[in-house]
Amino acid sequence: MNDVAPAELLRARVAADPSRPLVTFYDDATGERVELSARTFDNWVAKTANLLVDGLGAEPGTRVVLALPPHWQTAVWLAACWAAGLTAVPVDPEAVRAAGGVGPEVVEPDPAGAPYLLAAAEEVLPDVLDDQDAEEIVGLSLHALGGTLADCPPGVTDYALEVRSYGDRFAPVAPVDPGETALLVTKTTFSGAQLTREAREAAAKWGLDAQARVLVDMPFTTLDGLLAGLLAPLASGASVIIQRNFDKEALDRRITLEHVTAVAGVPGRKDATGSVHRLL
Repeated sequence: MNDVAPAELLRARVAADPSRPLVTFYDDATGERVELSARTFDNWVAKTANLLVDGLGAEPGTRVVLALPPHWQTAVWLAACWAAGLTAVPVDPEAVRAAGGVGPEVVEPDPAGAPYLLAAAEEVLPDVLDDQDAEEIVGLSLHALGGTLADCPPGVTDYALEVRSYGDRFAPVAPVDPGETALLVTKTTFSGAQLTREAREAAAKWGLDAQARVLVDMPFTTLDGLLAGLLAPLASGASVIIQRNFDKEALDRRITLEHVTAVAGVPGRKDATGSVHRLL
């Protein structure tokens, strides 16, 4: 099979089954639930990729640091980076807060000294405002229903406000090279082709198919978290349920309501039919 970039996985999913849910998101601290079909998710990816390229001047190879928690918008930003041929660098927001910013202990400096774009959750914005290596800073409120930042600091782009004006179709100026770096995570780089291969191998190993619904409580800051929370479901046609501030008391009820067939990062659980299994 020819090497392809991760964006091809989303393109194939939209072509095959645009209306079925791709991503469902829960925040147990707020009671929020959001469900996105493959088509709706793809529209958000396109808008975000257009913002990155046309609004923020990103070019193939630009690093985009994502100081974001597990969230459907984090998944959108990852996919938008790959659609535009950018290098996604997901980092733990709590590590950023502990370090007082995005320093070398959080993200390794670019050998060429190139600046990066920075997308940060609202709660970590105070810690990154003085980041000298960030060419642009985008703030995400992560509020339900697409709410804007409560207080947008000078020099920060409010994602929820700006992304609305961008088109929901995206086409890169030049085809994305699957051999170029698409991800930097835990000090390891992966090309787009490597990510696609990892996604397909994980989907096969875990037995995922179009009927699978995967409940995930893992950050996007490790390869396993990315595979379970986005890439393997894309590669297999499965649906993924992403959780933030997970309430363990809700596990059994959520598994039943969402027809979950597999879990990752949450306690393993099998029902009477043995239909729920643990991936990670």
